Amino acid sequence: MKHLQVDEQISLNQLAGEHTCRMIAWEVTRSCNLSCVHCRAASHLGPYPGELSTDECLRLIDDIAGVSRPVIILTGGEPLMRPDIFEIASYGTQKGLRMVMATNGTLVDDLSVRKMIASGIQRVSISIDGPDAKSHDDFRRQSGAFAGAMRGMDVMKKAGLEFQINTTITNTNLHQIKDIHEMVLQSGAAAHHIFLLVPTGRGKDLAAQAITAADYEETLMWFHQQSLTSEIQLKATCAPHYFRIMHQNKPAGEKPARKAGGHFHESTRGCLGGITFCFISHVGQVQPCGYLELDCGNVQRQSFGEIWEGSEVFCNLRDYGKYGGKCGRCEFIKVCGGCRARAYEETGDYLAQEPLCLYEPRRR
Repeated sequence: MKHLQVDEQISLNQLAGEHTCRMIAWEVTRSCNLSCVHCRAASHLGPYPGELSTDECLRLIDDIAGVSRPVIILTGGEPLMRPDIFEIASYGTQKGLRMVMATNGTLVDDLSVRKMIASGIQRVSISIDGPDAKSHDDFRRQSGAFAGAMRGMDVMKKAGLEFQINTTITNTNLHQIKDIHEMVLQSGAAAHHIFLLVPTGRGKDLAAQAITAADYEETLMWFHQQSLTSEIQLKATCAPHYFRIMHQNKPAGEKPARKAGGHFHESTRGCLGGITFCFISHVGQVQPCGYLELDCGNVQRQSFGEIWEGSEVFCNLRDYGKYGGKCGRCEFIKVCGGCRARAYEETGDYLAQEPLCLYEPRRR
């Protein structure tokens, strides 16, 4: 599963003073046709008990629409394995929500793309973690996964459905990231989003493959430089200090660069978990993000609005004065925020400092 991001622009003034829900990653099913080595959910074919029924999903959309109008990312698992996925997407569209989908691409075909378009899905993300079949298929533990994803992208391109490519970076493919990015630029994708590994789910087995803090910084610097001239949107996810780097390297008074279509290349803040973004699991558990498995409430027992406004975890995440270590005294706290999931995995405290950050704050 990958969290698909969109061109949501949230100013620092807004972030400092409001916590409107602007984006939700909704794990509509945990079932998946692949068993990728880095999977947050450790998904397999399933079935998984307790998944929300169709009626429960539609009621949840009603509830969300009564609170705000966020982007809804239909993810998994593999969302195309859910038989009612297009009914859910259509209903969200009717309620005025921007519906998007995150898929591994192997189940995308002409029929599913026609249904995506008809249901109002506006963008689809496909995960590519290697520049060729061998590297990608090894990562995905499935022969033919690369070819399937490429076919899926080709079908979407021909149908005019916007898509983006997501890439999870580990030590295994760090040396290939430039080749992957070049492939993305040639693919017709609207965006390239890189994800820095968070060791949860099967990803815990890859903890030793997580890149070092120094490689992390260098990779983000390179990616930011690419964003300055790229004609497509570039976004770093699960890499909040990318936005500190962006601000450090932006001339005073200069606005973020725009691509040809007039959209910003980058949003303006790192970790949004519990602030303007949240995750809803296949059984209705609400979390700050998919990688930070803290139970903030369940939509089967509470309204989404009650959870969003009243969760103690969410309230803590919105109070920067509660952040610990160097994150708590960093002048870039409102721009970056540090990865709360990495802090939790490392220390057991989701408000602790980001463990993979080299920057030393000026404040003491």
